[in-house]
Amino acid sequence: MQLPVVYQKAKDKVFMIWTTLQPRLTVHVGLASSSEAIIILEQCGKNKGYQEMDACGFYPEGGCCMLNGPEKIESTINMKTLWKNLSVEGIDIIFSRDAGRYICDYTYYASLYYGKGRAAFIHVPPLSKSITADFLGKALQTIILEMLKQCGEERE
Repeated sequence: MQLPVVYQKAKDKVFMIWTTLQPRLTVHVGLASSSEAIIILEQCGKNKGYQEMDACGFYPEGGCCMLNGPEKIESTINMKTLWKNLSVEGIDIIFSRDAGRYICDYTYYASLYYGKGRAAFIHVPPLSKSITADFLGKALQTIILEMLKQCGEERE
């Protein structure tokens, strides 16, 4: 599902995902601003600091995602372990504890909040001659399968 680059609409869609689909794990994928061939595994979402305007010219009241939410929420997926144990030929994978303060981190925090930590966020590079959609899809499949192993939900 593609989420809009609008804070409230993205949060509403994330809420809908958790309440109607009730997934065991939700994996969000966002475009990294860097053009380097790097996949970034994000460990946590932050609640405050959202001051940049979205595509509609708005930002959350008080720069906050959830008014009474904790400062940050960690994913139940151990991204550091994933990062240490994963390798995908042709692309670097790095571990991060800061997904930025824009729609990606906002969406991630909302998903972690609604899903009680059962969410993951992966920043990916833009498509290029060396990073094709097929290549990126296979890399994401490898990463997500490892996440599912951590959840005990690996299926054929």
